[in-house]
Amino acid sequence: SFETNCRYVSFKKTRTKLKTEIINQPYSGEFKERIYDIESPWNSQSWTWIKFTDKNMIETVGQFRGFPKEVKYSERRNEIIVLTSDHIFRLNASDLNLIETERQLNYQDLEVSPDGTFIFHNYYEIEKMNNSLSEMIEIESPFKMDDIRFKKWNGKNLEFECEEFSNWSRKELMELDTTEWKIKIKTPHNNV
Repeated sequence: SFETNCRYVSFKKTRTKLKTEIINQPYSGEFKERIYDIESPWNSQSWTWIKFTDKNMIETVGQFRGFPKEVKYSERRNEIIVLTSDHIFRLNASDLNLIETERQLNYQDLEVSPDGTFIFHNYYEIEKMNNSLSEMIEIESPFKMDDIRFKKWNGKNLEFECEEFSNWSRKELMELDTTEWKIKIKTPHNNV
């Protein structure tokens, strides 16, 4: 069973509310369905199902190639990112049409900042999306990180845990300030 991530969001242009969540495979015909598949010889046989529910309780399910990792909505951008083991799918939130996709094997998790910027990590680095998936900007860290795990938001700061690369006995609680886009150690010298 997958951890469900639900977000209620409102669109400025259409004033629509939308809930997005990762679900298990639905029964055929249970929902209006759209398939988002990228043909590639390297695709896995896994699929992710995302249920989109609008303010009128109309449900649409998107089927995305790859094992589920995360789904996030950016109100400022009016976009949804679906992260799977195979691809990153970037959708227009108003019509659920595909804006772009990118093959991916590295990103492990996804967040969206309070100002609507998509944030990714690949265990070793944290990156933010600029204007497209091909415009990722790495956020500099005070040391080379490993095993990054996003934890929680504290205002505009994203707390996460990590280890120091090749010094796995050093575990730190870190903070990404999304106002200045800087990473700092939240609890210095926390060697657990």
